[in-house]
Amino acid sequence: MSISKTGLGFMAFGAATLAALAAASAAQAAGPAGDAARGKTVFARCAACHDLNTGAIRMGPSLKGVVGRKAGTFANFSYSAGMKGKGVTWGPDTLDQFLTAPMKYVPGTRMAFPGLSNAQDRADVIAYLKVAAK
Repeated sequence: MSISKTGLGFMAFGAATLAALAAASAAQAAGPAGDAARGKTVFARCAACHDLNTGAIRMGPSLKGVVGRKAGTFANFSYSAGMKGKGVTWGPDTLDQFLTAPMKYVPGTRMAFPGLSNAQDRADVIAYLKVAAK
C-alpha cells in the first residue's frame, strides 16, 4: 500500500492539529497565569487575618514562607485537627484547591473564609504569595 504526498500532508496536518489541541487542553487545565501585582490587591481580603512576611500570628497563621511549607506546621499557631492532618505541602495546585473552598478542602478548618470563586483571583494571589511571602 502506498500513500501519496497529499495523504502524507493530511496525516502531518492531523498530527499537528492533535498536538496543538492537546497543548491547549493542558494549558487550560493548568489554569490562568497569575499576576502578582493584581494578587497584592486580592490579598487585601486575606490581610485582616494573615500576616504576610513578619511571622506574626493574627486570627490566622502567618503566611511567611507558605509556598513549600507543609500544611498546619507554622510554629505557635493552634491549627485544627483537619489542617494538621491534611498532609499536603502548599504549592500552586494545593493552594488553588484550598482557596477555592477552604472548608471543603480541609473539613474542620477554622478558617471562616468562603473561598475565592474566581480562578484568576486565585492564580493572582498565589503568584503574589510566591514573591511576597518569603
